Amino acid sequence: MNVVFGAETDFDSWMSLVRRIAPVFPGLEQEEDILEHGKTVLKFMSKRQALCVKENGTVVGVLLFSRNRNMICCLGVSPEHRRRGIASALLQKALSELDPHRDVTVSTFVESDPRGEAPRALYRQFGFLEGELTDAYGCPNQIFVRNAN
Repeated sequence: MNVVFGAETDFDSWMSLVRRIAPVFPGLEQEEDILEHGKTVLKFMSKRQALCVKENGTVVGVLLFSRNRNMICCLGVSPEHRRRGIASALLQKALSELDPHRDVTVSTFVESDPRGEAPRALYRQFGFLEGELTDAYGCPNQIFVRNAN
């Protein structure tokens, strides 16, 4: 499996995946939210802070990260490609791009939200610990923190 930096040539395929998985992501409920997210994706691509996995030229997994904030911003995998290690590969590559001497953070669903079961387990496998409870787009969330080395 090859994790690569997303490029503008991947944008249409990337956004096709985003549209498919948007219903489970707070803040992507409306088409205008998705269009705004697309602008963010392009910005992250230009900074080499957008990672993807492709299968037969189609984007099947995506991850946005911020070097400035030392955080994972968005992670998604197409439903039919889940449980194949794509999310782990994306997360591993992102962590290799972030500063190990600073805490790494990610926001995900709270424990009582069934959508959070898989991502919470993934982040725990990578050494993230539950942090503060927060709110994202009107949805309860929890910050996970991977402590600095």
